[in-house]
Amino acid sequence: MKTVTLYTTETCPYCRNAKSLLASRGVRMKEINIHTQEGKRDEMVSRSGRRTVPQIFIEDIYIGGFDDLAKLDRKGGLMSLLS
Repeated sequence: MKTVTLYTTETCPYCRNAKSLLASRGVRMKEINIHTQEGKRDEMVSRSGRRTVPQIFIEDIYIGGFDDLAKLDRKGGLMSLLS
């Protein structure tokens, strides 16, 4: 299964929702906290073009935020991207 990278903050409810959804699917996650890891906010903006969290990637495929992840999962696309 591919690794999912999440750019997050500790206070973001959408970040918690994204982690919960991925955990419920048994997905391995690499969490990058943009508040505690220097330079990671700039990295996130460079990769996604967005300044809000979470920003989610499956390997090098940009998924978007939590709403995008949830929509992909509802349509059955999440697990196929991960395999």
